Amino acid sequence: MREKNSKWIILLVLAIVWGSSFILMKNGLDGGMNPYQLGAYRILFTSVFLLFIAGKELFKIEKKKMKYIIIAGLLGNFFPIFLFALAQTQISSSISSTLNSFTPLNTLIIGSVFFGLTFKKKQIYGLLIGIIGCLILVYAGASGNPSKNYWFALLVIIASWCYAANINMVKKYLFDVSPIGITVGNFAFLLFPALLILSFTGIDFHIIQNTAEGIGMTTFVHPLIYVAILGIVGTGLANIYFYKLIQMSSPIFASNVTYLIPVVATIWSIIFNEGVTLLQVLGTIIILFGVYITNRK
Repeated sequence: MREKNSKWIILLVLAIVWGSSFILMKNGLDGGMNPYQLGAYRILFTSVFLLFIAGKELFKIEKKKMKYIIIAGLLGNFFPIFLFALAQTQISSSISSTLNSFTPLNTLIIGSVFFGLTFKKKQIYGLLIGIIGCLILVYAGASGNPSKNYWFALLVIIASWCYAANINMVKKYLFDVSPIGITVGNFAFLLFPALLILSFTGIDFHIIQNTAEGIGMTTFVHPLIYVAILGIVGTGLANIYFYKLIQMSSPIFASNVTYLIPVVATIWSIIFNEGVTLLQVLGTIIILFGVYITNRK
């Protein structure tokens, strides 16, 4: 019973943390960063933080597990971090987070094809319903903002496939590695490509003004502060607990966090006056209904 309650608590906390990460990405991009700088600094902050608090965990990982650690770093962090940053140059954080709800569906598909999970007819129906909701969501966003390129929504779908593959792989091959060991191993490897990207992109260090119109509050915040919070809390600490959640539950249950993320992200979108239409709400409801059908016992 205690473990059952713990996994739900972790799920809800992760939903709040990751649901807030989309608005942090938006503020970083609005502050003058390009997507590559945002992604690279996010990895840098995460790597330095994790190596400082738990670098010794690297020496506890068996050599035969390192290839899976590296793959997990690429699929679970490196590719999605840059894909989401690129996507949010053209689509809103609420749409980006909702499209990420495809992760459980993709987890099921990849799990059934490559990892032996069973695949039922009702789950196919749920997938089709989710796709309809996704198309409505993208159409609603494109209609409200015709100047944006909504083909960038495909980047979020690709990221959800990366997450899905990573969840299944971690459950099968890294079940006996500590969650903090997996996370530190991921970002120890990713530190080098992040530094390489930063050496080519750099960043202009300037103070920006962010106005939260929905709550009538103006703050002066350096964009790196947003990215530091995103890296340390939204990536470093969150990944440790997410890997713990995968190990203590199932791939499908762990991926359920993406159902709750859009709720948090949409609340932030309203606060920061990104704008949410009824058609977007309808698309979101249809996606979540498809996800419900897929996971209903």
